[in-house]
Amino acid sequence: MTPYTLAVLRMLEDGEFHSGQEIGRRLGISRESVSNALAQVEDHGLELDRVRGRGYRLLKPVRWLDARQIRARLGRLSKRYALEVVEQTGSTNDDLLARAAQGAPSGLVRVAELQTRGRGRRGRQWHTGLGDALTFSLLWRFSQGGGFLSGLSLAVGVALLRALRGLGAQDAALKWPNDVLWRYRKLAGILIELTGEVMGPTAAVIGIGVNLRLADSVVDRIDQPVVDLARIGVDADRNRLLAELLIELARVLDVFSVHGFAPFAREWNRAHAYQDRMVRLRMPDGAAPEGRVAGVAEDGALLLATRSGTRRYYGGELSMRPVRS
Repeated sequence: MTPYTLAVLRMLEDGEFHSGQEIGRRLGISRESVSNALAQVEDHGLELDRVRGRGYRLLKPVRWLDARQIRARLGRLSKRYALEVVEQTGSTNDDLLARAAQGAPSGLVRVAELQTRGRGRRGRQWHTGLGDALTFSLLWRFSQGGGFLSGLSLAVGVALLRALRGLGAQDAALKWPNDVLWRYRKLAGILIELTGEVMGPTAAVIGIGVNLRLADSVVDRIDQPVVDLARIGVDADRNRLLAELLIELARVLDVFSVHGFAPFAREWNRAHAYQDRMVRLRMPDGAAPEGRVAGVAEDGALLLATRSGTRRYYGGELSMRPVRS
């Protein structure tokens, strides 16, 4: 995207035709700059109608983020968050890791209309289009060290699940250690990155991505089964969704900061999509142990019942897949 792309798209949000000359005059740029700004917007999941002599129009409007709406929905809780809405960035997680190093306070939220280098676990790219997902990061500071935070991604998953089910995604479930699924297809993901001292304090950057309405061009670039809220019948406005997520995150993180993951273990186990199922883990060294999922422990470890007994595994660079019978 060029520096003018989002400004041009905002002019097209009424669904009417606008000529390149009109757009250029209003933005103070040339018709060629307008054309360049819209050259590859379909790659970001948008549907643009181009008609010679009439100009351009968006076939489906973008539901833009609005900081005022989000703060209004947060109510009193808005005082606990420092909300930043940006049009485009490489990675909101990278942004907040840099801000954490500069001493930014707990509760800083950075949400982007578009991430160009969004990341998932194990270096995977998080693919989104413009307006078809909610991608944001939250900085939260803990007095404890990294060992205490081993179940943090699971606790965050509980917060996501509560919010998504509250909006109508009743069949949403959790996947160890950091995904939200809907009928075994990925609906949302979590990436947590820690910085700080071994014994504490620790700054956690909690990155979250939720699929809202993925275009086919975006789905084609994803290497695993995915789903979005629109496909399961949930029409979620991003501003409302972000507010609901932040409300649930505050509730969960306040408890976690004192008691760790233990208060959420039972709720998490009830919601695990692979509870009591046979799975195979993929280890960094190439090992692939198999066993039956016996739940998660109070520190967030996966309990796997194998032929040689119950084993404990922690998130890190592990991945989990079902064993097909």
